[in-house]
Amino acid sequence: MKTTDKILVLGARGLVGSALVRELTKLGYSNLLTPIRTELDLLKQQSVLDYFEQNKPQHVFLAAAKVGGIHANNTYRADFIWENLAIQNNVFEAAFKSKVDRLLFLGSSCIYPKNAPQPMNEDCLLTSALEPTNEPYAIAKIAGLKTAESFRRQYGCNWYSVMPTNLYGQNDNFHPENSHVIPGLIARMKKAMDENAPSFAVWGTGNPRREFLYVDDMARACIHMMNLEGDIPDYVNIGTGEDVSIRELAFMIKDILGYKGEITFNPNQPDGTLRKLLDVSRIHALGWKHEIDLQTGLKKAIDFYLKKI
Repeated sequence: MKTTDKILVLGARGLVGSALVRELTKLGYSNLLTPIRTELDLLKQQSVLDYFEQNKPQHVFLAAAKVGGIHANNTYRADFIWENLAIQNNVFEAAFKSKVDRLLFLGSSCIYPKNAPQPMNEDCLLTSALEPTNEPYAIAKIAGLKTAESFRRQYGCNWYSVMPTNLYGQNDNFHPENSHVIPGLIARMKKAMDENAPSFAVWGTGNPRREFLYVDDMARACIHMMNLEGDIPDYVNIGTGEDVSIRELAFMIKDILGYKGEITFNPNQPDGTLRKLLDVSRIHALGWKHEIDLQTGLKKAIDFYLKKI
């Protein structure tokens, strides 16, 4: 991508999209399109077609999606599959008709089977059953990945996909129930501190292990992928290649926040998959590696949240 090229970032107000805008701006890209919902409703096919026709983007980062944690995924199952399929299909159609130069679709590590061998490499896709609690969202993301791959195969489109691990950081969703694990823990633990609660309950047993990537690292990986030349894979994992238990994570957040109460665990809440670690050897071979470790990233995320509230 040239720094003067017209680049469309869909979902630019969200966690990933805003990180992409920050990083692109930092690198000198000066012709960014970052429409908000009142300017572009991605759920409306004609709205998307009209926007592409009028603005003619050269490159597209498809970071818009309906996202949430395990509670939201399991509760709003129809919303998660329908809205994500609609967003993806509308953008793909418009991108194809307007002949964009490159498109990057952002998937999720939840596309891989529940019992996939660890760490999970890209070849694990569609080898066995998915995790039931987020199956609708995962199916939508698999459909998006395969759509991009199919358009590349049939029409030669420069469409690629990345599968990020669990992301966190600036502009995250800190809803106490519908957020992902890190922002949810931060928000609920800060509330416990404010209320001088003697204990704080973490949902689940605390035993599952998860991999976490600071969102600015994710943005750098996406831009790296869009600037590659030669034989580029249809899709690649993006992560750290390192994981931590939810128990360890809760105590890390406790230490950074300074919460003095007791940490307990509620096994009546679902754990989800016991381990989700990505094999990131493919993206490493393509020349990218994460820079921000978990301790540093958590401090950044907590600082952002404390300033926000």
